This record gives sequence, structure tokens and C-alpha cells, in this order.
Amino acid sequence: MYNIQTLNKIAACGTDIFDKSKYAISDAPENPDAIMVRSAKMHDMTFGDNLLCIARAGAGVNNIPVERCAEEGICVFNTPGANSNAVKELAICALLLASRKIVEAASWAASLKGTPDAPKTVEGGKAKFAGPELKGKMLGVIGLGAIGGKIANTAIKLGMKVIGYDPYLSLDAAIHLDPHVQVVKELDDIYKNSDYITIHMPYTPATKNTIDAEQIAMMKDGVRLINLARGELINSQAVVDAIKAGKVAKYVTDFADDIVLGEEDIIVLPHLGASTPESEDNCAVMAAHEIIDYIENGNIKNSVNLPNASMVAAGTKVCIIHKNIPTTIASITTVVGNDGLNIDNMVNASKKDYAYTMMDVAGDVTDAIINDIKAIDGIIRVRVIK
Repeated sequence: MYNIQTLNKIAACGTDIFDKSKYAISDAPENPDAIMVRSAKMHDMTFGDNLLCIARAGAGVNNIPVERCAEEGICVFNTPGANSNAVKELAICALLLASRKIVEAASWAASLKGTPDAPKTVEGGKAKFAGPELKGKMLGVIGLGAIGGKIANTAIKLGMKVIGYDPYLSLDAAIHLDPHVQVVKELDDIYKNSDYITIHMPYTPATKNTIDAEQIAMMKDGVRLINLARGELINSQAVVDAIKAGKVAKYVTDFADDIVLGEEDIIVLPHLGASTPESEDNCAVMAAHEIIDYIENGNIKNSVNLPNASMVAAGTKVCIIHKNIPTTIASITTVVGNDGLNIDNMVNASKKDYAYTMMDVAGDVTDAIINDIKAIDGIIRVRVIK
């Protein structure tokens, strides 16, 4: 029986996927084999020897000690694309909020309750909430992955002109882009030519303050900024200063901090990006499938710290997490051969400092063989799946 720990409330359509004859789901099991998590902070957690994987029901993994997990042989998954439609819809809403002063207008209208002749007052005051249409304007999209690509395509349908930047644009993402989306090679082209800019990239130390005072200075006067990805990607103080200087017309962010809260021409949302029942269901289902396929078959898909790899085995499958160093594969095959086993098939993949090797072997994989493999320099974890 495998123990699955849930650190947050996970949609039942995800936890129901687990075969209850094989898996026990609980929010407080002893030494879990897998963890499903949404936003719970895990950096201070100590992980038991049984823990094989962590599945984040969402895209961002800032709440998980990803590198430490790799060092301990724990595979970390996320669920890319599962919440992309939810974020896309909010981004389109944010474009409109950035343009039409909808929030301010609604708040002002509500303040008229109980005043004499409110309908006439509304008609007389609506001019101060006028704003531009999206049609014909240039939208710059930073990051053209599952979310950014959908936003770019939808903006084209709204009559906008769209330019996008993504140095890691995958073939699959490129194929699904509307042909009218112009992909530029330099990020500065986004800053210099866009009327609206929306950012959709992961937060890392390298991407912190991707938009700062220097980048804002390149932008058109009256540019409108949207950040539904991660708060740290845009320097809050730089945006506030630019709004007060008249450089930035509007900023819509899904991330609250004391710098932006209550500031004029800044709309702060309470991290609503993926807050739809459909998105939570999609993420939970994807996370469950990732855990099951890894535990039962050793296959890795959508890992953020280990390489993706899969194999169909006719015999016994030996799955090895190891450091990505020369001669490791040769050492593994030598040990297996010397112990009298035949390797019918083998898959090896690497991701930065780590690698994953899967072998389909004929014969009995004894504890002695496993220990021989573990003794090889750089081996982190060995699992046998029959």
C-alpha cells in the first residue's frame, strides 16, 4: 500500500483516480510515498526515505525545495497547461481592466447609493472613466508557453496586433501559435513597441525584476502592464514611480505587496489566476496521473528537477536516479553484466546535474545487485519495478 499525503485540499476528481486497493490518501500519513501539494510551503519540511515524488497541482514550484529534492532522489512534478485557460481568461479580463477604468467606474457608481437622482449623476460623470479599445493596439507577450501562447492567440481574435518573445519556445508551442503573432528575437523589441505588455515566465533568481526602471524607460508613454505570473518578475517600486511620472498608464497584478496596494492606477487582484473549479480539477487529475505513472511504471513526465523519460518493459524495470557525470552508464551496465543479468532495453536522459536511467532486464534483480549499483559513484536512488 502506497501512502499519498495531501498538503492542501486537492480536488476529489484527482484523488479519486487512485486505486484504493493500492493507495491510501491522507493529509497526515507516516512517511508518505508521494505528496500532492498546491501552495503549502515545503522548504522547512524533512522528507522520509519512502518519499518518491512530489506533485504540485499547478505550474509554479517556488514553494518546493526542488534542488534538495533532486539531491535526495525525489522527483518533483508540476502540471503545465492544466490551468492555462483559467489564466488566459483572467489575462484578457486584465487587458480590459487596464483599458476601460472598469474597477474605478463600478466603485464610483456604487458610492452613489442613496444619493438623489443617481441615474442622472452617473450619466454626467461617466466621461472621466473613458478608456481606449484593445482593437488595433500592440500587445507584447513575454513567454509564449501554455499560457502566453493562448493569450497571444486570443488577442489576435480581439483585433490586436501581437508580438511575442520566448528564448525557449518549443516546437509544439510554436506550431500552436496563430501565424499573425510575430515572434521577436530581442526582449527590447517588446518594451519599445508595445501598448500593452503581459509577462508569463517562471520566477528564478535570473528572472527577478525582468521589468525594472531600465526596461520601463524603453517603453511607450502610457504603456499598460499586466503581471499574472509571479510578483517578483516586475519591480513594484519602479512601476509605482513610473505611474506617478505618467510613463505607465495602468498596472494590473495578481500579486499583492505593500508597495502596490492602494496606489492609484494599480489594480491588485488576490492571486486569482488559476482560481477556477475547472483549473483545480485539471491540475489535480494531471498530478494524480503523474504520481501513479512514476510509482507504478517509473515513467517521468513534467518533472522540474529530473529529466522526462519513459519505457515499456517486458521484464523487470530498474530505475536509477544519478548524477550526470561521465562513465556512470558504463559502470551501471558493467555491474549488471557482471552479476549475470541481460539488459534487453535501456533509456537514459539527463537534465542539468542529474540523470535518469531505466533498464529492462531479464533475470532476478537481487538485493546484492541493487547494492552493487548503489555503490557506484554518483548514484542517488535505485528502484526495482516488477
